[in-house]
Amino acid sequence: MPSAKQKGGGRVTQSPKKRSPGRYTPPIPKDRRHSPTWYPYVLIGLLVVGLLFIIGNYAAFLPSGTHTYYLVAGIVAIVAGLVMATYYH
Repeated sequence: MPSAKQKGGGRVTQSPKKRSPGRYTPPIPKDRRHSPTWYPYVLIGLLVVGLLFIIGNYAAFLPSGTHTYYLVAGIVAIVAGLVMATYYH
């Protein structure tokens, strides 16, 4: 245990200005920071259409009864909407 006369006594680290981060990451250009105006509408549309496909398949609302293709289409639409959501700014 450090005595009362010692000051600091801890680990010495460099100031943030002196550290080299290792890699330079350039800033994102301003034209790439904002998504187009149509982007959120397509994103929400894909999620809703995917949900409607899955619900419609189980409720037998879709033409030609229930098929696995409707479930796959619904899941693909939902996954596409989620992927779009990760790129939304």
